[in-house]
Amino acid sequence: MSGIIGITMGDPCGVGPEISVRALAEMSAEDRAATRIYGNLATLEAARTALEVDLDLAPYVIDIEVNGAPLPWGKLSPVAGDAAFRFIEKAVRDAEAGTIGCIVTAPINKEALNLAGHHYDGHTGMLRSLTGSKAAYMLLASERLKVIHVSTHVSLQEAIRRATTERVLATIKAGNDHLKRIGYEKPRIAVAGVNPHCGENGLFGTEDDDQIAPAVAAARAEGIDVHGPISADTVFYRAYSGAFDLVVAQYHDQGHIPIKLVAFDTAVNVSVELPIDRTSVDHGTAFDIAGKGIANHGNMNSAIAYARKLVAGRVTQG
Repeated sequence: MSGIIGITMGDPCGVGPEISVRALAEMSAEDRAATRIYGNLATLEAARTALEVDLDLAPYVIDIEVNGAPLPWGKLSPVAGDAAFRFIEKAVRDAEAGTIGCIVTAPINKEALNLAGHHYDGHTGMLRSLTGSKAAYMLLASERLKVIHVSTHVSLQEAIRRATTERVLATIKAGNDHLKRIGYEKPRIAVAGVNPHCGENGLFGTEDDDQIAPAVAAARAEGIDVHGPISADTVFYRAYSGAFDLVVAQYHDQGHIPIKLVAFDTAVNVSVELPIDRTSVDHGTAFDIAGKGIANHGNMNSAIAYARKLVAGRVTQG
């Protein structure tokens, strides 16, 4: 597998170009040589100017044409949405070919993406489609809390429908496999309930008893150290305190809120079960500050660091 990581620039009107350039500029010469940015050179040069960074970007950029680039900062644009898609598509094909070892994605704007005719719920769905994968799971990784999601960018009503025994079991297994890959010999996994207090024996719903508990039992029968369902109002604190290595969250906000509370600037979004490796920042395009040279690139640095370790095959616990 290639040791090169490929950063996709994200929406050209957002902060993706700036955080990509800032991260590249701060790398050691060795790491920079093992990095490529999939994006538009004119846009990245505009970001470099805004940041007042002195670096020749051309050797590190896979330059993909964007009509009218650089586009106005902070503006919703279908041209930008289409460009963001094409950056990712090229990176995916190169990852499949082994030219790069891991993709690191800067933020895209879902509305711009859909305006451009690319109808995905976000990066994970797009990557699943581009690679022909049957499933992909969003795992958010921070130093003390890691969360994998049964569902993500769907309505709460749809998320509850998706919390089936089969899907919960598949999510447990995907999380267990990933943690083993990154160095956990026997991951300790907790599964959050979907209802308050896991339904209180049916008083607040039966999904936890009828759908989630059987998935936990099936996973335990396969030798996975998994517990649950556990009430969501306590399970994340218990995991953060060291009782569990991973929490299976039933839906987007259930998993994202605790992670963003404790690790807003450092949590890394990891796609699990794809045939290629991908990490990402866990924030949006921040149109309100794009082009001002003030975007925080710490989350990008964390995503890059995780990607480097995946490529090297030596991600460690913690």
